[in-house]
Amino acid sequence: MRRISLLIFVALYVVSCTTDELPNPIDHQLQKRLEAIAPDGNLDYFILPSSEDLGKIPAGVGNPLTPEKIALGKMLFFETGLAKDAMKSSGEGTYSCASCHLPTAGFMPGRIQGIADGGIGYGLNGESRSIMNDYEENELDAQGARALSLLNVAFVTNTTWSGKFGAHHANENTEYAWDEENGNEVNHLGLDGLEAQNIEGTQLHRMRITAGWLDTLGYTDMYNAAFPDFPEHERYTHLTTSFAISAYLRTLMADQAPFQRWLQGESDAMSQEEKAGAMVFFTKAGCYRCHKGAGLSSVEFHAVGVRDLYQTGGFNTGPDDKRNFGRGGFTRKQEDMYKFKVPQLYNMKDSPFYFHGSSHHSLHSVVDYFNDGIPENEVVPEENISKYFHPLNLTEEEKEQLVKFLEKGLYDPYLERYVPEEVLSGNCFPNNDPLSRVHLGCD
Repeated sequence: MRRISLLIFVALYVVSCTTDELPNPIDHQLQKRLEAIAPDGNLDYFILPSSEDLGKIPAGVGNPLTPEKIALGKMLFFETGLAKDAMKSSGEGTYSCASCHLPTAGFMPGRIQGIADGGIGYGLNGESRSIMNDYEENELDAQGARALSLLNVAFVTNTTWSGKFGAHHANENTEYAWDEENGNEVNHLGLDGLEAQNIEGTQLHRMRITAGWLDTLGYTDMYNAAFPDFPEHERYTHLTTSFAISAYLRTLMADQAPFQRWLQGESDAMSQEEKAGAMVFFTKAGCYRCHKGAGLSSVEFHAVGVRDLYQTGGFNTGPDDKRNFGRGGFTRKQEDMYKFKVPQLYNMKDSPFYFHGSSHHSLHSVVDYFNDGIPENEVVPEENISKYFHPLNLTEEEKEQLVKFLEKGLYDPYLERYVPEEVLSGNCFPNNDPLSRVHLGCD
C-alpha cells in the first residue's frame, strides 16, 4: 500500500512539474500569428532597435548618425534659448521643440494642441498651457492639427499627417506640390521627411539659428564636433541644426515597452490580458493592416471620418485650414481628401487626445470608435472612407483586452532617458515663460 501511495505521489509530482514547464499557449499563438503576417516571416520585423545601436536605426539621406550629432540634437531640441525670434519680446526664450513634444506626454502635446511662441504655463504635463495676454490668437505659433508623437519616427519616411515632407518614398512624382503654398519647398533638397521638416520647422517656429547666436548660447564647440566635414561658413545653419535634431529624434525608440521585451524572449513581460489584446490587435480587430512594422505605423493615408481640431477647441484654426484635408491638402487630389498618415502607437496613454483633431480623449473611446465603424465628421465623403473602417464586432472582453495591450503592452516607462539634465543656456525647459518656470520648479 505504501508503495502504491509513493508511486501515485511521484506520478503527481512529475505531472505537476511537467505542467509548470509547458509553454504558455497564448505565447505560441501570438508568435505564430506575428510570423505569419511579417513580410519575412520573422519576429525581427516588429522589434525596435536600441537607441544606442546606431547601425540598426534608419538614418536620413545625407545625415549619418553619430554620437556627437545626437548629443547636440538632444540639447537643441530642449533649448528654449533658440526662441530668440519670437513675434513679441514677451515670447523670447520661452519655448522649445519640446514645448509641443513632451517626453512625459509620449513626445506629444500635453493638451489638445501644442503651443510654442505665445504660449504660457505648463501644469503637471503641459495641460495648462494657454495664450499669453499680449498675443492675439492669430499670432500664436499653434498648428491646425495635433502634433504627432516623435517616438519611433526613424521609421517614418514622409512626415506630418499629410506626409508632405520628404523628397522620396510616398512623395515620388509629387514635385508639383513642393511649393510655398504647402510650405515644403525644402523638399527640393532631396532629403527625407524628418530632415526636411526640421529645416522648415526651425524657421516656422521662430528660432534663431545663426553662428553668432549659437555661440552666445554656448553651442559652437558641439557644432564643430558634430559637423567637422562642413566648411565653417556652412556649419551653423538651419541645415546642420536640422541634421542634429533629426539624428537625436531618430534614436527615440520605445524599445523598453513590454511588447518589445516579449518579442525578445521575456515571456512574462506582458500579462495574459495584454497578450490576449495583442492577439485581438493582430487578428480580429485588423489593426495590423495599417499599423505595421517595428513602429506599428506606416506611411499610408486613410480617412476614418474623425472631427477636426477647430471643432474640438483648437486655437488659430478653422474650417478652411488646409490641414483638415490631410493628404489631399498637400496633393490637391480629390481621392486623397481627408486621408491622414497612420501614426505610431507606443505610449499613447501618456496624453489623452487622439486623432489629428484631438476628438477622442481615451483609448477606450478610440477602440469603441473603430469597433462601431461609423464616421463622426459629416463633411468626409463616404467614398473616401478607408476600406478598413467598418464595424469590427468585438466583444466587450475583446475591447478591454485590446485597450490593455495599447495602454500597457505598448508603454515604455523610461522615456526620461532621452531628456538632458540641462541645456547650455541654463534656461528652464521645455518652457521658460514665467508661469511655466513656477510650474516646472525652476523658480
